[in-house]
Amino acid sequence: MADSVLSVQGLTAAFDTDRGRLRAVHDVSFDLPRGQTLAIVGESGCGKSVTALSVLGLLPVPPAVIEAGQILYDGKNLLELKEREMRKIRGGKIAMIFQEPMTSLNPVYTVGSQIVEAVRLHKPLSRAAARARAIEMLKLVGIPSPEDRVDAYPHQLSGGMRQRVMIAMALSCDPDVLIADEPTTALDVTIQAQILDLLRRLQAELAMSVLFITHDLGVVEEFSNNVVVMYAGRVVESGSVEEVFAAPEHPYTRGLLASVPPLAASRGAAKQARLQTIEGVVPDLLSLPSGCRFAARCAHKKSEPPGFEACDSDEPALFSLGPGRASRCHYSQP
Repeated sequence: MADSVLSVQGLTAAFDTDRGRLRAVHDVSFDLPRGQTLAIVGESGCGKSVTALSVLGLLPVPPAVIEAGQILYDGKNLLELKEREMRKIRGGKIAMIFQEPMTSLNPVYTVGSQIVEAVRLHKPLSRAAARARAIEMLKLVGIPSPEDRVDAYPHQLSGGMRQRVMIAMALSCDPDVLIADEPTTALDVTIQAQILDLLRRLQAELAMSVLFITHDLGVVEEFSNNVVVMYAGRVVESGSVEEVFAAPEHPYTRGLLASVPPLAASRGAAKQARLQTIEGVVPDLLSLPSGCRFAARCAHKKSEPPGFEACDSDEPALFSLGPGRASRCHYSQP
């Protein structure tokens, strides 16, 4: 897409294991429009985080290997850049917030010194100017008394405060793209709401594009413009949040949406019907079925509609259903 700040095309990322090569991400493509939020959703192990780490070149090599694809930013294929060139982009142009800040922050350095280090790697600032920038960023993300907190160690801050520090560090160099890898998973619901409100406000103020990795469909509906649904390393559905949530095409997407508790139940209304579940387990990526990867768990296939035999023998293509809309299901063919 011409207005995309980041475009991933045909990405296949694998890991060499004792049992063979495991393709954690297989032929994944998506575009992140400027100033918008794209969410990637799916169960644990579907390839969301591997996709995000591939963008920044953070997969461990070996055992990881990028078998195919392009990751285009500013007209450059990031997969072809040398490590020295990637360092300029990583953190400077494309930044990332990780899921657990306590494992991402160095416990023996103050949070301010870690932000200062990130700033000085990408901007020609003195240590004093970089420290002033760190205090400015801590204030921007809503940390009280930033002049004092800048000298605090990670263990002296709450989980919510540490996540705000990670956001401050990620935004300290004014990136074009922010990758948020499940940034609210380890936080309680009140802090989650605060962090999401903060990200939404900062995105509007700084005109960033956000790639949001999550399994929380409620967050996707509230925070994102477009969504990519992944299953067993493949994209199975994509489109705008409004289209996908209003009329999901893929049985897996329908199952995910049906498993979300209704708001009325959370408010203590009349007893709700039992939530639906997706039966079965995700297939072994080293021993994938010959047909659709979701076939063994698919409620629609189990009803034996006409032509259901193809679900077990032929893997469906990702069928285009209109501009920006696609589904990987034999019954989604236009």
